[in-house]
Amino acid sequence: MTIVQASPPLDEGLVSHGAGRLYAVLGGLYLAQGIPSYLLLVALPPLMRESGASRTAIGLFSLLLLPLVLKFAIAPLVDRYAPWPALGHRRGWVVPTQLLVSAGIASMALIEPHQAGQLFAICFVITLLSSVQDIATDGYAVRHLTGKSRPIGNAVQAGSVALGVIIGGTMALVLVHQIGWRPTILLVAALSLLPLIAAIWMRDKPEPAEAVVLRKRPSLLGFFRRPNAWMILAFALTYRASEGLVRGMEGPYLVDIKVPTDWIGYLSGGAAATAGLLGAAIAALIIRKAGLTATLILLGGLRSLCFLAFTLNAFGAWPGIAVALSASAFQTFIRYMELVAIYSFFMRSSSDDQPGTDFTVLTCAELVIYLIGASIAGLLADRFGYETLFSLATAISVLGVGLSVWMLEKIKTHPGPEMAGA
Repeated sequence: MTIVQASPPLDEGLVSHGAGRLYAVLGGLYLAQGIPSYLLLVALPPLMRESGASRTAIGLFSLLLLPLVLKFAIAPLVDRYAPWPALGHRRGWVVPTQLLVSAGIASMALIEPHQAGQLFAICFVITLLSSVQDIATDGYAVRHLTGKSRPIGNAVQAGSVALGVIIGGTMALVLVHQIGWRPTILLVAALSLLPLIAAIWMRDKPEPAEAVVLRKRPSLLGFFRRPNAWMILAFALTYRASEGLVRGMEGPYLVDIKVPTDWIGYLSGGAAATAGLLGAAIAALIIRKAGLTATLILLGGLRSLCFLAFTLNAFGAWPGIAVALSASAFQTFIRYMELVAIYSFFMRSSSDDQPGTDFTVLTCAELVIYLIGASIAGLLADRFGYETLFSLATAISVLGVGLSVWMLEKIKTHPGPEMAGA
């Protein structure tokens, strides 16, 4: 394993010269992450329940998110070391981890979906490997995307996530009832290998065989020593702090107002395919025209209006299944637009010395606050009702947008080296 020397940032001309190839690579890499993630987190729980697994066992599968939450701890190692120098730094991480992820998915076909213990062990390994690949891919994206290419690159990223929902989540759920568990799992394993073709066009150059000591060693302290680090982290914790409260209970709320479950499934897949892909493209355009800060404020305001629609529907002030379904689809639309904008901000805020580490710290912070909201959403709904839950989420969303505007102004007024000229 080789220690990697920090390389200078790529110039704008180099990025523009092969922009199409870069977007194709990022699309493939993020799709390779999305397929297994949504297979495990979206398709697997209902399939397990249908086959007889207990709710307690299924609930424990939420622990699969632990590697995603804690991956910041290993991000400096991925930034520093190249496990397979002949392939290049980050490609040396992406290729072996994706091969192992696909093998792990295929091994799920050897057991039945009700065998929760064996299934959890396999899925945990898959999630751990995916987390490592995620760090390497994010580091690659941060290093190669610049100010002009970043909005489009993040739109490609969000669009690939949407395709991952369709292939790993919706398609798997449909196919299991058509061709069975084992053929479906093997097909998903094969499909998860296809995006790996994108690794052929990754521009990582082979690292020298001899170890090179870094001038700046990637570390978590390296992130927190930077100017504005705490303010940027606070933004990551604040901007979408309300989302988990609504997303965590959106499905149960639709069920409780008598929306058929197959409608919910089609809504999830259809919204990802249409609203998700369209929203990602529109967000990239808005960022290029209006700027990142204005886009973040606009999307935060639209999200608050969406949560208000859920609130009015729950109170009966704006009744009807159509209203709830429209709010759900619109939330998906806004969510993918926000992914483009917030990931653009995170990438702009990441240093060139340790891009994977910085970006991972920020995405983990956002995930932690989301999980906290989602984990208490059910308790709040049971104790106080959907009306109070959605009202609280709306208020937190509005407050979060206001605080985020203040933080963005502070960051803009006192930019760090990596933010200047961004």
